[in-house]
Amino acid sequence: MMRTFLRTCLTCSALILAASPTLQAQTTGEREGNRMEKKGNQEEKAANAEKAKAERMENEGKEKQKAGKKHDNKAEEESGKRTEKKGKAMDKQAKAQADEAKEMEKAGDKVEKAGVNTKKAAEKTKAEK
Repeated sequence: MMRTFLRTCLTCSALILAASPTLQAQTTGEREGNRMEKKGNQEEKAANAEKAKAERMENEGKEKQKAGKKHDNKAEEESGKRTEKKGKAMDKQAKAQADEAKEMEKAGDKVEKAGVNTKKAAEKTKAEK
């Protein structure tokens, strides 16, 4: 049992040592691209949450409007209209924010690809020497 354990440990350590030169640090382009993508993802999630909040607000406004009409309460009806209008505006803003976040993700992806291409070109020139 101990021999098997030692063999396994030696084999694993040999593989790790052999693979370590191939594990290189990321280039600045790759790091920047990853950072931009992560930020874009976070902003997109925030925008989606804002969209959900706006939708709830719109529905709440519609319900207030219906209740105001049902009970002949003009103040409640007007409050519902304002709430619905505010929800629509929030939804529009959240959609714009989500679009910006998607563009940031795409830009980050392009920057990351450029960094990878630079890294490959550097490795190719090293191999040629």
